[in-house]
Amino acid sequence: MEFLTWNVEDKVAVVTINRPPANALSRQLIYEVNEMLNAVEQDDSVRVIVLHGDGRFFSAGADIKEFTEVSSGEEFSKLAKTGQEVFERIESFSKPIIASIHGAALGGGLELAMGCHIRYVAEDAKLGLPELSLGLIPGFAGSQRLPRFVGTAKAAEMLFTSEPISGIEAVQCGLANKALPASELLPKTLELAKKIAEKSPVALKAAIQMLQYSKDASYYDGVNAEAESFGTVFVSEDAKEGIQAFIEKRKPIFTGK
Repeated sequence: MEFLTWNVEDKVAVVTINRPPANALSRQLIYEVNEMLNAVEQDDSVRVIVLHGDGRFFSAGADIKEFTEVSSGEEFSKLAKTGQEVFERIESFSKPIIASIHGAALGGGLELAMGCHIRYVAEDAKLGLPELSLGLIPGFAGSQRLPRFVGTAKAAEMLFTSEPISGIEAVQCGLANKALPASELLPKTLELAKKIAEKSPVALKAAIQMLQYSKDASYYDGVNAEAESFGTVFVSEDAKEGIQAFIEKRKPIFTGK
C-alpha cells in the first residue's frame, strides 16, 4: 500500500496513515483503509486495531485539490457514498477500532475518526468539520454521526462556524473518550487496545453488532440524503468559489448561487 502501514504487537494492529504533509483523505487512501480491513478481518493474530497518523496530524481533511478533478455532481455523490460505505464498515467491523488523534482531525479526517469505536485525543488536537467554509457540506456521514455524539445544537455550531474544538472540549461534549498530553497519547491508546485484546473475540464481535442497533432507520436515510446533497452542493457557484479560494489561500466570497 502507498499510504497505510501496520505492524502487529500483542494482538493489536497499529495502523499508520502516512500521506504527507497533512494525511489528507484521498480516494486512494480510503480504498487502502478498506483493503486494510480486508487484510486483518480474518487474521487471528489481530484482535484490535489502532489507527493513527504519522507526522503532525491524524488527518487534516479531504484532498481538496482532488475535488477539482471531479466533473459532475453525480460523480461527487458517488465519491461520498464510497467513503460512507467504508466508514460504515469501520463502525460495524467485527474487531474494535480505536482512533488515536493528535494534531488535527478535520473534515474527512474527523469523519474517519467518528467511524471508529473509540477515540483517544491529544489535549491540544483540533477536531472539526470545516466543509461549509468551502461552500460544501460533509460527505462521509459527518452530518449524521456528529450530532449523535455532541447533540444537534453543538453539531450545528461546529458545522455553521467551521471552527474546530480542542481535544479537551471533544471529551467534554462526548465526541472523544479521553484527552491526554500529546506525548502520552499513543502509549495510552495502545495500553487500552491491549486491555481490550484480552477479551473474547467472539464476545467483542457480538458487542459490536449490538451497538449497531443504536442507529435507527432515519440515520441511514440521513446518510443517503447527505450523499445526494453533497453532489447538489458541489455543482453550485459557491462551491467552485470555495474550492478555488482554498487552493489560492484566500477568503471565499459567496453569492448564494
